[in-house]
Amino acid sequence: MWKATVIFLAVYIGFVLSKRHRPYIAWGGILVALAAGALYPEEIITGINWNVIGIFAGSLLLAELFIVSRLPEAISDVLINHSPNLGIAFLSIIVLTSILSAFIENVATVLIVAPIALQLARKVDVSPVPVIIGLAVSSNLQGTATLIGDPPSMILAAAKGMNFLDFFWFEGRIGIFFFVQIGAIFGFAVLFFFLKGMRRKPVEISVTRVRTWTPVWLLGVMIVLLSLASIVDSEFKWFSGVVCMVIALIGLAWYRSTDVEGARKLMRHFDWGTAAFIAAVFVLVTMLEERGAIETLMNRLGSLRSVRPIVFYAAVVWFSVLISAFIDNVPYITAVLPVVIGLAGRFGISEELLVFGVLIGSCLGGNITPIGASANIVAVGILGRAGNPVSFGSFVRIGLPFTLAATLGAFIALWLVWN
Repeated sequence: MWKATVIFLAVYIGFVLSKRHRPYIAWGGILVALAAGALYPEEIITGINWNVIGIFAGSLLLAELFIVSRLPEAISDVLINHSPNLGIAFLSIIVLTSILSAFIENVATVLIVAPIALQLARKVDVSPVPVIIGLAVSSNLQGTATLIGDPPSMILAAAKGMNFLDFFWFEGRIGIFFFVQIGAIFGFAVLFFFLKGMRRKPVEISVTRVRTWTPVWLLGVMIVLLSLASIVDSEFKWFSGVVCMVIALIGLAWYRSTDVEGARKLMRHFDWGTAAFIAAVFVLVTMLEERGAIETLMNRLGSLRSVRPIVFYAAVVWFSVLISAFIDNVPYITAVLPVVIGLAGRFGISEELLVFGVLIGSCLGGNITPIGASANIVAVGILGRAGNPVSFGSFVRIGLPFTLAATLGAFIALWLVWN
């Protein structure tokens, strides 16, 4: 157990020190664990949740195809042309980005919409900084709302056996989707505070022509099939991953038939590293579970059962916010979910209250700093290349109040519904 714990902590420190090399650090830790006898070879295969990997890879590939359709740009152009002033125009773009992020990977949505916002900001000679930061933090927020929005949501689904519809209605009560929307309302109010001074009428722009509707239809078919997952695969073991991969491969075959070079470029730039990273994290957490480290931690924390439920719940949520402001939330969520699930009964708290709280806290915490989430790093990079460098403090000035407001709104609503 102690070998497994030390190796996991060393790997986690590696994640903190280097985001770029996370897959190599994770799989390097697995090799060390094998050599030290803290992990058995067969646990590499059985430890990976292949259903989640299939959902991630398939939905990410389909998101790339969705970008090809140019539908998001067309919708953004229409919103800008129908907005009464620049502040509302930019806020509309941010809201659109957040909606897209419920179904498309966060970095992809920022890359889709950021150029549109930059173009408008240049035309009217205003700073794009609050807008682009708003795009990033809003996309991180809404990525939590659905099964296919972000890897942490997929990990939650695996832990609780949730299907696509369970994110909307679960165990007879509203699901995490609606708590995210409550948080979004609070967060958008904060962003509007930074944009409300832009009262000029936006410059009218030509509406982008939609290139193809095929990826849109494929995305719709995937969502419909995912909503039926509980009928076919009630234990969340294979169906969702297979659906996402099959539809993504159909989409790739279609794209290759229309643009061979574009399809090759898409596959070259596919995020293989994150898929390998998520798979490795599953293996490392399996190592902790099988060696008894998580059970030991639950027993230690269980001795604090005299703590009031509201205090424990608050500690779980806000500690998740703090941790995720600086380090990746995927290994954190994967390791913490089995702990809070095991502790829920001991503290007399609903499992759903704690796991939803962990997910919201860890996903929103990444919005505080420019290094807390991949979308933030991309947004800061875009601004830097556009001649608008963003300091750590400048990002926190927007990210911190957004995070506090959005988390507090969701935190209170979660307690009222699931307590």
